[in-house]
Amino acid sequence: METIRLLLRGGSVVDWRRLYFREAREVDHFLRLNLFDLHDPRDERRLRGILQQSVEYLRKAFGYQVAAAVSEPADLRDLFLIASDAAEPRRYRRIACVVLKVMHVIHHLEARELLFRTAVREADLAERADRNIMEVARRMHDQGLPVVEFVGNHKTRASLVTKLLAKRETVAAQIFDRVRYRIVTERRDQVAPVLCYLAHHLFPFNYGVPGQTQNTLVRFRRVVGAHPKAEELIAALQAPLELEAGETLPFNEFSAKDYRVLNFVVDLPVRVDELMPEEEELTEDLGRVVFSLVEFQIVDADTHARNEQGESAHDRYKRRQLKNVLRRLSRGLVVPKKRKRSPGEPG
Repeated sequence: METIRLLLRGGSVVDWRRLYFREAREVDHFLRLNLFDLHDPRDERRLRGILQQSVEYLRKAFGYQVAAAVSEPADLRDLFLIASDAAEPRRYRRIACVVLKVMHVIHHLEARELLFRTAVREADLAERADRNIMEVARRMHDQGLPVVEFVGNHKTRASLVTKLLAKRETVAAQIFDRVRYRIVTERRDQVAPVLCYLAHHLFPFNYGVPGQTQNTLVRFRRVVGAHPKAEELIAALQAPLELEAGETLPFNEFSAKDYRVLNFVVDLPVRVDELMPEEEELTEDLGRVVFSLVEFQIVDADTHARNEQGESAHDRYKRRQLKNVLRRLSRGLVVPKKRKRSPGEPG
């Protein structure tokens, strides 16, 4: 439920106070989604290296005393279980959470550095990401999940130029939807379960991109309220149920007022072992995982049909966007007409 809430509101795991793993196999599954396998000595060394950097940062920056049970666990999975209050020593839950938050950021930073220091092309990343995504899409179909459409597309060069010109922040790195997948469910009440499936089988919940969710479709209060154990779940939430009430989620200024959708962005982990240069030191320092930004759009069939009509239709959206681009491009370039002088007025 916390994972669904995180993705529906575009939150960050750095604001969480605990994790919810109950046993080691759940941690294994989560690490596999992050593309780490503790049975691979290289992956374990990589994770322990990130852990060591995290502990060193906390000790130097804040003078934290990090106990050996957290800084040097015999089994790395214990760190996640301690942070979930599911393993001893339970008194170290808070510091385990703090350490994992810093590990989360360090891993992401170093994966970005790895991408910059290698010749891995964006097209190669997109291809690998697409293979992983469409494999999960096939499994969803085979398992009978209520998905009537699962399609992906890449923005054309013209669309990218238009979007950058339409945005006030005209920086290419700020385009999050170069690669986008649309998922259409049979009914609206199936959106949350499908979202939960994706976060359990395709992308790790911790790498949903904060602040990049547009949600005018599903309200978390209704999702949790419909659960058979609603009262128990609400009482266990990390933040009050009213958290979203005072928030304003990002809204696309070119969308129609009655357009309804759940859009969110994830940094999808991608393994690039075979694309790495033969520099053992580089892979030991920075690992073999990089990230590819992917946007997911989830909507139910009825809403999707309405979104294709009237002011919500895509061609109307593009028309409004292009009108704004033309206005921005021509601003300050139109020479004002000369005003006629009154009789006797000095020239």
